[in-house]
Amino acid sequence: MSERTAAQRSGRGEESRPSFAERVQSTLSSAAKEHRANAEQPRSAPRATRVSSRRPPRRARLRLTRIDPWSVMKTAFLLSVAFGVVTFVATFMVWTVLGAAGVWDSINSAVASIVEGDGQSDFDVTNYVGMSRVLGFTLLVSVVNVVLLTAIATLGAFLYNLAAALLGGIEVTLAEDRD
Repeated sequence: MSERTAAQRSGRGEESRPSFAERVQSTLSSAAKEHRANAEQPRSAPRATRVSSRRPPRRARLRLTRIDPWSVMKTAFLLSVAFGVVTFVATFMVWTVLGAAGVWDSINSAVASIVEGDGQSDFDVTNYVGMSRVLGFTLLVSVVNVVLLTAIATLGAFLYNLAAALLGGIEVTLAEDRD
């Protein structure tokens, strides 16, 4: 509201009401005073220290405004390759333990007893879920996983950079350790 409009309103005998800008300014100043008062108050009881003149830990407020997509791509690639290797080794270990425990023979005998009764059956579960097939499938899934995770992480970095350009990024407060 301009000064001329305020003068016209007060000249008509209306009660003077603060303008929108004045109300916003007063609200912001009261919030700033409250923030300063809260910052000056100790958050918890101070710990007893050996040296009484010790200063409080320093704090730094930082804003993460950009993530380098190239470094995200390299990191995501290495982590997804490591995840693929772990998956491959874990699958190999599980299939080896299941074979050593006789699970495949138990499944073969159970299927043979269901299908043909007491006779011998030429059904073999390892023809369908043998180690070579399962490890091949695991390798295929791991390679696809490496490509997808790398692409998604890189795309995520680009999208974060776009959002940070609009919104300002993520604000982080770092503090020193007391000890």
